[in-house]
Amino acid sequence: MKSDFFKYQAQTSERPLALEISHAHGSYIYDTHGKKYLDFIAGVSANSLGHQHPAVKNAVKEQLDNYAHVMVYGEFIQSPQINLCKALVATLPDKLDSVYLVNSGTEATEGALKLAKRFTGRSQLIAAKNAYHGNTQGAMSVCGAEEQNRAFRPLLPDIKFVEFNNLNDLDRITEKTAAVILETIQGGAGFIEPHSDYLKKVRQRCSDVGALLILDEIQSGIGRTGAFWGFENYAIVPDIIITGKGLGGGMPIGAFIASSELMKTLSHDPKLGHITTFGGHPVIAAAALATINTLQSTKLISDTLEKEQLFRKLLQHTEIKEIRGRGLMLALLLESPDLASQLILKSLEKGLLLFWLLYEGRAVRITPPLNISTQEIEDGCAILLSALDEIVKES
Repeated sequence: MKSDFFKYQAQTSERPLALEISHAHGSYIYDTHGKKYLDFIAGVSANSLGHQHPAVKNAVKEQLDNYAHVMVYGEFIQSPQINLCKALVATLPDKLDSVYLVNSGTEATEGALKLAKRFTGRSQLIAAKNAYHGNTQGAMSVCGAEEQNRAFRPLLPDIKFVEFNNLNDLDRITEKTAAVILETIQGGAGFIEPHSDYLKKVRQRCSDVGALLILDEIQSGIGRTGAFWGFENYAIVPDIIITGKGLGGGMPIGAFIASSELMKTLSHDPKLGHITTFGGHPVIAAAALATINTLQSTKLISDTLEKEQLFRKLLQHTEIKEIRGRGLMLALLLESPDLASQLILKSLEKGLLLFWLLYEGRAVRITPPLNISTQEIEDGCAILLSALDEIVKES
């Protein structure tokens, strides 16, 4: 299977981890040789409830027994879509009452950018350096990482960049700005939280000049930071939210959410301002609703903060310089990118799945399923520390 993987399947890097997967269950993934791996990645924050969660599985099977895809998004009335949109709106402030379901976080970014330009009649977009909002050309245009972007230029025009958490950059937001797009917590840059009321001050500046504030909740949303939405931790309300990843409980989904006033502009002048064939797929929508219902009917969201503290308590080591992030969106900062890579690969040998962050080479991702157990956290941290000890001893 491995040779066919490299021969027939397009690759995203020169050296993928290339585990040959047999099955997965709970917080574990199993390879075709019978080895199990404790999953501290969760499909890069996507498997909110781990693998093969019964609520998600049952929702998928029940919906498949009724129907799968029947029509492009927005034409037929389908209960899985309606129920999911209602459930999402119920988690949000009143003005965020209209949901557009799409296939991924990247497509949600594209839709949000179009919506902002259409509603304001402006073209300028403000984004943060070293942001990550997706990998299509529009989304890449607001990522601010030239090393990733330069091979694909020209991208969207009229984009300006600010430094996340830098209040001196706020005057770049003007009456020409359609929207400011920010991750609530910067992901690829190293799980950087906003501080000094940064998001509140961005919110105020946007309001002052008539620009919209788009918050990317693709990683920080759906319970991962101890609140359903990451922005709840910072006492602000954006104009548009982008979500994806963890919303589907392991199934592919995205959505952008705004007020009805904003969203209705996509239905006219021109009509079909944003269209998608498979967005809101009823099977995926059923899985997402099951994920939301499970999170809200349990203590999993509030428990993420206790689990965060357990990670911080256990992961004490001279080579760990800092632990960034919030809830179960954590990153270990090591001395060098080489040490981070060694830790990821050594842990893999020992049966623990860790991963890199996109721009911060010194960082090691820890984003396990939200329902990971205390014992599994303890087991995984013991493996991680053992791997670090071995690396230090061998150096």
